[in-house]
Amino acid sequence: MKIIVCVKRVVDYNIKVRPKADNSGVDIASVKMSMNPFDEIAVEAAVRLKEAGQASEVVAVSMGVAQCQDTLRSALAMGADRALLVETDAELQPLAVAKLAKSIAEREQADLVLLGKQAIDDDCNQTGQMLAALLGCGQASFACDLQVDEDGLTVSREIDGGVQSVRLKLPAVVTTDLRLNEPRYVKLPNIMKAKKKPLERLSPEELNVDVSPRLTLLRASEPPRRQAGIKVADAAELVAKLRNEAKVI
Repeated sequence: MKIIVCVKRVVDYNIKVRPKADNSGVDIASVKMSMNPFDEIAVEAAVRLKEAGQASEVVAVSMGVAQCQDTLRSALAMGADRALLVETDAELQPLAVAKLAKSIAEREQADLVLLGKQAIDDDCNQTGQMLAALLGCGQASFACDLQVDEDGLTVSREIDGGVQSVRLKLPAVVTTDLRLNEPRYVKLPNIMKAKKKPLERLSPEELNVDVSPRLTLLRASEPPRRQAGIKVADAAELVAKLRNEAKVI
């Protein structure tokens, strides 16, 4: 079984993002970037399947600017066999990413595509679902457990009411949730080995994919600041304020 893992370069989750001065988008100049945490979980899941002898190859894939190589090297250091970068300076929206991933999955004849359920920068939660639709294959989103057998996959997925188990035949697309696993700590020797692993570069034109944006961002701004709370003397005063000032009861 060949596994493709899609990884995205995003602003590190420890960094507080701020809008640009003209509110045209998020300011990412000179900020620390890292792999999307949900995609990191997907890489860990793929590597574990290979270590268990259930996968023959793990290919890490990213789309974006040249600096995405660093993200791919992180995936290689975790245990991916090789990497593929679709290099472009264009703004890549979920549909464009799904189209690129479809072309790569067909080119590589992948049996399983793993990716995070969403990216922490745009929170769209759309790419995996779009990819499955474009490929015409089964999908399981929000995976918290993944088991492979001869007949396909058994995926436990988190839903509002608890956990739902679904069966999938290969090829399939699975998006990972937080509780699927805890990504490993990458050791220095593996980081050094990752520098020697193959990393192929392609362009959207070579894949014959139109990545033109379909959506327009009108404005990016910080949420309004929350007002400070107040203390009340007793329950009667609380009820009075809720009724007369907040008007919620």
